[in-house]
Amino acid sequence: MAELPPGDDPDPSRPAPAGPLYVPVRPGHRGCVVRLFRTPPGGRTPPGGRTAVGFTTEHRLTAALGPHQPWIRLAAPALRTLTAPLGVTAVTVDPRFTAPAATRVPPGAGTGRPTRPTPALPLRTG
Repeated sequence: MAELPPGDDPDPSRPAPAGPLYVPVRPGHRGCVVRLFRTPPGGRTPPGGRTAVGFTTEHRLTAALGPHQPWIRLAAPALRTLTAPLGVTAVTVDPRFTAPAATRVPPGAGTGRPTRPTPALPLRTG
């Protein structure tokens, strides 16, 4: 995963993506809204800080976020300018998401209620 430093255009001596990025978005009230993510430990930004994300290919975006993730094309400086008013100055390019896969949670898990079925009382007839 490469993070572009805050500022205008990246320094020509530093490797940076050429051309627009594939930027994940979500529906908003007036159109698309750029999705922001949290940074993992070990990056240049503090862990848990917000970052904008862009992918160099549609295939990389799909591999990380799934085939139904909507996206737009933006250059890294435009993405940074768009997110700066929100206090987000980091742009992470081609991140590899390593969170464990989501699993189905049984009903009542984490609520303090039993997850086993309660035995039924015998019915008396007559």
